[in-house]
Amino acid sequence: MGQRRTVRPRDYDGEDQDLATVTAQLGRPPRGMVAVAARCVCGRPTVVRTAPRLPDGAPFPTTYYLTCPPAVAAVSTLEAGGLMRDLTARLADDPELAAAYVQAHEAYLRDRAELGEVPEIVGVSAGGMPTRVKCLHVLVAHALAAGPGVNPIGDEVLALLHDTWRPDRCRCPAD
Repeated sequence: MGQRRTVRPRDYDGEDQDLATVTAQLGRPPRGMVAVAARCVCGRPTVVRTAPRLPDGAPFPTTYYLTCPPAVAAVSTLEAGGLMRDLTARLADDPELAAAYVQAHEAYLRDRAELGEVPEIVGVSAGGMPTRVKCLHVLVAHALAAGPGVNPIGDEVLALLHDTWRPDRCRCPAD
């Protein structure tokens, strides 16, 4: 069999090495990637920014996509432990946290609007925002891309990951 050629998404105009790295991280070419939104301290992509409409025309609300395999695995472990359910319950009991989460939702929508409007997903962010916690991967990706203080749930999950995975320490597989 011949070597598979990596096809650059039509809207990605960044570095070929970034595209190759993200393809390796995901095990497939990324769909609708427009930029690297956060990097590991070693320089590899950790989070990519994705177009709100994929090249095949499908609407895609997930603007920030976590790609770093060790980060994905660490977050998956927390999801498997039921953390999403616990955080959703806290949103119902903590008005301050709920208000900050609504602000994170609004920030996410503003970031996506910079990439274009897609009528099918107007008002829909990702990760369950603004009323529940549905996907920790998205919330961590948003926190990493936007920086501390923007997504309170993403920030909290990053703090919980501190002993397993952290953005200030490279855990990328060796080339």
